[in-house]
Amino acid sequence: MRICISHETRYRYEQPVNGLIQILRLAPRNHNGQYVVDWRVEVSADCRLERHEDAFGNLTDTFSVHGHIDQLNVLVAGEVETEDTNGVVRGTVERLPVSLFLRETDLTRADPAIEAFALDIAGSSEPAPLSRLHALLTRLNDDMVYDRDPTHAATTAAEAFALKRGVCQDITHIFIATARRLGIPTRYIGGYYFSGSDGDEAEASHAWAEAFVPDLGWIGFDATNGICITDAHVRVAMGLDYLGAAPVRGSRRGGAGESLTVEVHVGQSPMSAQSQMQRQSQS
Repeated sequence: MRICISHETRYRYEQPVNGLIQILRLAPRNHNGQYVVDWRVEVSADCRLERHEDAFGNLTDTFSVHGHIDQLNVLVAGEVETEDTNGVVRGTVERLPVSLFLRETDLTRADPAIEAFALDIAGSSEPAPLSRLHALLTRLNDDMVYDRDPTHAATTAAEAFALKRGVCQDITHIFIATARRLGIPTRYIGGYYFSGSDGDEAEASHAWAEAFVPDLGWIGFDATNGICITDAHVRVAMGLDYLGAAPVRGSRRGGAGESLTVEVHVGQSPMSAQSQMQRQSQS
């Protein structure tokens, strides 16, 4: 499948910013089942983008703006060719030991309720890691309600689990916290998801988890949708939690009264849609 993505972030300031620096984790990489056909990053300010890799192997674009500005636009757009790999993720940049992804963070710390949930998963499923992960995937998809309203960027896994609702970021944090309590290395993935209808912003910018299974490697689990990852997922960045894979992070001087709007559009390219229709007509 060829997926077209446009992701624009617009900042407005009631009082001008005196200067800012931002780090973008918005550029996908090639790996088995994912090939970046075209990708561009555009910033409205007069600045230079500097590309690096962070400790996790994510591509980062850093820029700084000096002087006074009262608005800033950041646009990333491009096309990515994907293939369904039955959830298995191979060919990614791996700079860190698998055991690192057993480490708790503030956002993924298991409280007594999540610990009890992990024990319940362990007691009601086969002991093999893959069986427990699929049981966890099903339970979270059944028990959690996707809801954008009650959570914010710093919502912890424990807070979202108590609410039994949250955005994909929150549901992914619960999956990670529970899997780590089961002794399974698990990491946070930020990217994009094509839900089947062009321009569906509710799920376009997306998050899921990857868990390490012996003899198979990393497997992608999208607990929000109750599925392993497919060719509808575009992988961009990974970390121990959301903060490690956040699409935009930075700081500024001044700029009181900030307002932020984000528009994300994910669709299937006309070429890919036509090919899919031809395959369906032949089958």
